[in-house]
Amino acid sequence: MSGAEGAESRASRRPQKGGNGVVASIRDRYEFRDVLGTGAFSKVFLAECKSEPGHMVAVKCIDKKALKGKEESLENEIKVLRKLRHFNIVQLYDTYDEKQYVYLVMELVTGGELFDRIVAKGSYTEKDASNLIRQVLEAVSFMHDNGVVHRDLKPENLLYYNQDEDSKIMISDFGLSKTEDSGVMATACGTPGYVAPEVLQQKPYGKAVDVWSIGVIAYILLCGYPPFYDESDANLFAQIIKGEYEFDAPYWDQISDSAKDFISHLMCCDPEARFTCQQALAHPWISGNTAYTHDIHGTVAVHLKKSLAKRNWKKAYNAAAAIRQLQMLRLSSTSNRVNSQQQPPQASSTAAFPLLDKLPGGIVLELFDAQFIPQVPFLLLFLRRHARLERPRVLAIKKKIYLRLTS
Repeated sequence: MSGAEGAESRASRRPQKGGNGVVASIRDRYEFRDVLGTGAFSKVFLAECKSEPGHMVAVKCIDKKALKGKEESLENEIKVLRKLRHFNIVQLYDTYDEKQYVYLVMELVTGGELFDRIVAKGSYTEKDASNLIRQVLEAVSFMHDNGVVHRDLKPENLLYYNQDEDSKIMISDFGLSKTEDSGVMATACGTPGYVAPEVLQQKPYGKAVDVWSIGVIAYILLCGYPPFYDESDANLFAQIIKGEYEFDAPYWDQISDSAKDFISHLMCCDPEARFTCQQALAHPWISGNTAYTHDIHGTVAVHLKKSLAKRNWKKAYNAAAAIRQLQMLRLSSTSNRVNSQQQPPQASSTAAFPLLDKLPGGIVLELFDAQFIPQVPFLLLFLRRHARLERPRVLAIKKKIYLRLTS
């Protein structure tokens, strides 16, 4: 049986019924191992199929309480994944809807993120980049042929299947994907830096948004830095809408004209003139021999390391800065109470809101637990405005507010 046939066979399985006619629990079929990751609403476990010893899968465990109000989004993701059976798309094998949790049994992918692997390589060429983009284009072309638009293609969602040097690339995370038969797409979504101009302009859009994102990824693969960048999202979006990017010297001097032509056709501001996936696959840089084969790892890896470090540093800096500001607010509010024997005005407690609003709900809860947040009104304001907070954490914070108010 081929790999594709095996995946299709496993994907078609459904929970078996026991002797009493009751559908078996997921734990009757899978032995849960380590936690592979934790998301906003879910955990991902490594699990082994009991009927096929040695066959490992990834099980996404989604808390139904956290899912309230987002059921349609999950149903859409499952619908899309069941529709897509492709060599370069992470497969959904099965689903289990149980009392407290929804479980998605997924193909196990262990090779790591795209950029991390490139940095770790000993050598890397333009031809390597071409081969990577070809795989992405083939998978996205298959998606588009089946009426699916991913809407959030970015390097973090491109994973190596395993640790082998010649491992294939897998597209993951279909949480924002949409089927064309579900109506006109006009919702602004995606990741800043990779989103297409028409999305930012709030125009109806379609498959072409994925092609733009692939163009951005191809650009980064050849130089190590993004085509659009600004600390201000407003300025960043203005650059994208105008299509203001350059092939900067000296970094692009060693890159072929064919590669630049390819990217220009993908990162075309007019979605009607932008290449389709099929047109991109037919371009000489993908289908021919125009991609250079000299080593560009040194230049690309240096810039990629900076980008990856900046991404991680920014997360840590935001959390540390929030803590410092909240410590100052706490000292200030304590001083005010000592001097005036009154509660400090609500304005002081909301002073750090813009900074905190960028932090994950879990960090805010930790800060609240540590009593860095000085006032109940601040938390109430935060809860009203921070729509992305996970439901269990929101409830936990509200409970703490109630206890503080009644103590």
